[in-house]
Amino acid sequence: MNILISPNAFKNSVDAKSVALLIQEGLILSKLDCTCECYPIADGGDGTCDLIMDKLSGKYVESIVRNPLGKKTKATFGLINMGNTAVIEMSNASGMKLLKPDELNPLIANSFGTGEQMILALDKGVKKIIIGMGGSATVDGGTGILSALGVRFLNKSGENLHNLPKDLPDLDCIDISGLDKRILDCELVVLCDVDNKLLGEYGSAKVFGPQKGATPNNVKKLDDCLLQLSKVIIKNFGLDISEIKFGGTAGGAAAGLYALLNAKLVNGIDYFLELTGYDGALEKCDLVITGEGSIDEQTLQGKGPFGVAKRAKSRGIPVIGLAGKVPLQITEELHQYFDVLIPISHEPLDLAKAFDFATHNIKRTAFEIGNLLNINN
Repeated sequence: MNILISPNAFKNSVDAKSVALLIQEGLILSKLDCTCECYPIADGGDGTCDLIMDKLSGKYVESIVRNPLGKKTKATFGLINMGNTAVIEMSNASGMKLLKPDELNPLIANSFGTGEQMILALDKGVKKIIIGMGGSATVDGGTGILSALGVRFLNKSGENLHNLPKDLPDLDCIDISGLDKRILDCELVVLCDVDNKLLGEYGSAKVFGPQKGATPNNVKKLDDCLLQLSKVIIKNFGLDISEIKFGGTAGGAAAGLYALLNAKLVNGIDYFLELTGYDGALEKCDLVITGEGSIDEQTLQGKGPFGVAKRAKSRGIPVIGLAGKVPLQITEELHQYFDVLIPISHEPLDLAKAFDFATHNIKRTAFEIGNLLNINN
């Protein structure tokens, strides 16, 4: 049996590459006679660009840029396609992982450092920039990135807003005369791991603000900031970014780059699988094993395991999904894509202990899957 192992990361626990290796170890230890190919995947979330670099043998570039609070930090980005394409992981310069828990505050955090990386990529002569936006610490509508590229955000007196996104309620005009024109001649692709829109109940501030340290009061302020940004973009450029699918990605950065830089907002997993040649791996396998921290109805909105399962099922290949959490009642729609869904936990655990035991449980579950498959052989 040829098994293709294609998990996403188990968020806050085990990265995708490690998950794939653990599943492989479990299968090899089992009684099943099989060959395995590890093909970890990502859907635009934190770690996507590293996996792209691994698959396409990219070259890393190290630089000094500003972190979300404006302090200097080392950050890398990648070059692929003979140096013509830059691959930027937003979290490397603007991510939550760069801040201590008590430093998280999206009302003052901004994405300027990611914009600095884009300038450095342009200096390298790239013709295309791919940005994975997962793991950002920001809800600034991309104003930090755009500021780094030369865009000015002005109040009614024509003065620059210096504290973004906090000062966005005072925004009156967006001046793009100083924009680095090279970015307009560069294809810009944003990999989106969520399909949320910019504003409202399911928007950037409400859904993702608390994860990034926003208090309930600050969530309301952030939504007001993004609302004003949206209004001024309509006034200045005639574009309504509030209704764009994927616009809420990375605290609305996707919407801001769409409006001012003509960025393409794409489903992260579909783009990742196409870019890295996943269909070629599917041609050689009899079974796909995928997984991530939780597989449920939301997975079908475009998450990594769904992208994998959709491609596998279109070829008639069975799919097993592993997760830290699966629904008590598996719906018919989930079963259309996942032949079997298996939670990795083997006894009741609180979340902290579940994280601690994740590596053991992933490997053990794969071992049991191998033994079960062996019975049928």
